Formats: sequence, structure tokens, C-alpha cells
Amino acid sequence: MNARPVTVIDYGIGNLLNVVRALQHCGADVTVVDQASQVQALPERLVLPGVGAFNDGMLELKARGFDDLVKRYADAQRPFLGICVGAQMLFDVGEEFGDTPGLGLIPGRVQPVSAFGADGLPHRIPHIGWSALTLPPARGGWEGTILKRAQPGEPMYFVHSFAPMPTHEEHRLADTSYDGVRICAAVARDHIYGCQFHPERSSVHGLSILSAFLEL
Repeated sequence: MNARPVTVIDYGIGNLLNVVRALQHCGADVTVVDQASQVQALPERLVLPGVGAFNDGMLELKARGFDDLVKRYADAQRPFLGICVGAQMLFDVGEEFGDTPGLGLIPGRVQPVSAFGADGLPHRIPHIGWSALTLPPARGGWEGTILKRAQPGEPMYFVHSFAPMPTHEEHRLADTSYDGVRICAAVARDHIYGCQFHPERSSVHGLSILSAFLEL
């Protein structure tokens, strides 16, 4: 099978090595760009990784011209994947260090993960570790999405203090639970996907998600 071309955005925040290696393992021909001016034609598939703070990420995206590129790409109806902060920046507003406008591709806000479990007792923030995916009530299944090979209950690896809160339930692709508190784990709007967890660090289950993305 021919390698599937994927462009990965490097905006100077976080280590891209794990993402690039995981995509290559799944059969991708990866191109990394650190300035929007390097992209002469819209890629076939685009990946926006990220770690750190929402506002820092948006600042760097704009400084490198990637905010406009991502919006034009979204209009082109081609497969897009945001990972962790890269998924959060798809939303209207991030609340970390005050309200910061996001890319506005999925309606909603990025809000702090609750510092308390459903029992009212405090728990560790950030939420770090393996946590199982669950099917949101508004979803009948994951067929035709990047989770098409996943099963409810499969664990993914999370490291985050904030999480997206979609305005519309139909944009929730998957949830997870942290001590009984519902957290949005993945989002989808048409061809645009976002994972709050790290598929590149989630063993075979995460690799199956990246493989499904390459097949879109």
C-alpha cells in the first residue's frame, strides 16, 4: 500500500517526535511545517498536535500564519485531526489564563477539569493516566469515524487540566470519566476531529485511531 501523505503543523510548542513516529508506523508519509508559508497547496490530511497552554498555542499559530491555513483547510472538507491542545484550539474560546479566542471551527469552550470527583472529594489536577472511552448518549456508534475500530471501555492516555465543552452534544465523539466526572475525550464535526487524549501514546488502541484517520 502506498504511504498516505500527512502534513503535521509545528508551531514551536511541544515535541512532535512521538506524533510523527506514530503516523509513520501507521503508513503515513509525513511532512512537518513550521511556517504556513511553506505550504504551497492544501495538504491531503492535516494534523495539529499540541501541549501546554491554550493561549500560548493560539499566539504561536497566529504568528506563523497557521490560523488562516487551518480555517482554509477546514473549508476544503479534507481530513483534519487535532491532538490535546490542538483539539482544544478548534473551539471558540479557551478559559486558561483568561478567555482566549480559538479557531472557532467547533462551537464551545475549553474549560477546567473539575478539581472534585462526583463524590465531592478533591482529586489530582492535571488528570494524568489511562482512562476508558465511553459512547456519549447522543451517539449511536463510531462507524465511519476515526474511532471505527475502537470499543467502549478501551483506555487512552490523558495529560490535561482543561477539556473541551462542545455547545452541541452531536459534536461529542467520545467521553471519559474521571472519578465520576464526565469529560469530553474526542470531538467530531464533519471531517474535523479532535482527541483530548494522546493517540500517539495510547499503544495499539491509539494507533488504530491514527490508522483510521489515514483512511478517511
